[in-house]
Amino acid sequence: MMSVRPYREIHRRKSRQIRVGNVLVGGDAPITVQTMTNTVTSDVAGTIAQIQQAEAAGVDIVRVSCPDEDSTAALKAIVRAVKVPVVADIHFHYRRAIEAAEAGAACLRINPGNIGSAARVREVVKAAKDHGLSMRIGVNAGSLERDLLERYGEPCPEAMVESALNHARILEDNDFREFKISVKASDVFLAVAAYQGLAEACDYPLHLGVTEAGGLTTGTVKSSIGIGSLLWAGIGDTIRVSLSADPVEEVKVGFEILKGLGLRHRGVSIISCPSCARQAFQVIKTVETLEKRLAHISTPITLSIIGCVVNGPGEARETMIGVTGGGNGNHMVYVNGVTDHKTKDGEMIDHVVDLVEKRAAEIEAAKAAAEAAE
Repeated sequence: MMSVRPYREIHRRKSRQIRVGNVLVGGDAPITVQTMTNTVTSDVAGTIAQIQQAEAAGVDIVRVSCPDEDSTAALKAIVRAVKVPVVADIHFHYRRAIEAAEAGAACLRINPGNIGSAARVREVVKAAKDHGLSMRIGVNAGSLERDLLERYGEPCPEAMVESALNHARILEDNDFREFKISVKASDVFLAVAAYQGLAEACDYPLHLGVTEAGGLTTGTVKSSIGIGSLLWAGIGDTIRVSLSADPVEEVKVGFEILKGLGLRHRGVSIISCPSCARQAFQVIKTVETLEKRLAHISTPITLSIIGCVVNGPGEARETMIGVTGGGNGNHMVYVNGVTDHKTKDGEMIDHVVDLVEKRAAEIEAAKAAAEAAE
C-alpha cells in the first residue's frame, strides 16, 4: 500500500531483538534514548538523584560507570531506587562485571576481548546468563586494539567493524547472543561510515552515538548530524547523545532527534519562527518561557508560535494549538488548525499553557479509556 507521504518514510533495518531489563531494544521496538551519569557511582544519593532527573525527562535506559568495588557495591541500592534499567559500564576488570550482574544491573557495557582469558570471559557470560543480563559491545575509535591500528594505520571504519565483530565472535562462541553493538567516534564521518559497515555485516541491534561530541551546542549539532543521518537511513535501535553537559540535556536532545524524524513522539513540539521586525509579540522570550513551563508534559502535543500572519496561519493548520501575532496586542489562537479565539499580550503565555495542559489531559483520559475497554 502506497503512503500518502512517501518522502517521510523511514524503513528500519531488520535487527534481532534483545532485552535491557524491561526495555526491548531492536526488532520493531521503539528506538530508545539513553544517557550516562557523571556522578561518582559510590555516591549513592547523588547518583540516584541524577538518574531520577533523567527519568523525569523521559530517559529509557541509564548507564553508570563501575570502575571499582565501591561502585559495584553501590549499584545494588541504586538499581532498587530507580525505575529505568541500569547498564554497568565495565572496562578490563572482569570481576566488576560479575559484581554488577549480582548487584542487579540490567546490562553490561563491555568488550569481551579486553577482560582477559577465555576462562574469565566464560565467567562473565555465565553471570550474565544466570542473572538475565544483556550486554553491549562498545567499540571506540580512540581505543582500538593495537594490532588493528598497526594493520590499518589509523582508526577507520573497516578497523572498527572488524573490532566489533571480533568481540561479537567471542560472545557467540560462548553461546551468548543477547547483545547490542556500538562503534563510536568523535569524527562524524568515521562514526557514520563504521555504523553503515556494521549494519551490513550483522543483524545485532545497534547503539548509536557520536562520542566525545563536545559541549551542549557543538555536541548537539554533531550528534544530530551523525545520529540523525543514520536513523534517517533506517540504522539504529537505541541512541545516546554524548554531551559535556547535564545528562538531562542528553535526554532532551535525544528525543528531539527522534521527534524531528517522526520516530518517537514525547512532550510538546513547538514550531516557532526566528522572529523579525514583523513580530507582534516577543517570540523568542515567549518560546523560552513556554519550553520551561511545558517541560512537564509528556503527552505528544504540537504547538505553533508564530509572530505574524505571513506563515502563522499555514503553520497553525498543521498543529493542535497555534498562536499567530496580530495587531494591537491581540493574537489569534488556533485549535486543530482552525481559528478559534483571540488572546491578549499579557494573558497569552498563561492561556497557551492552560490550553496545552487541558489537551494533554484529554488525550491521556481518552487513552486510559481505550486501554480499559480492551
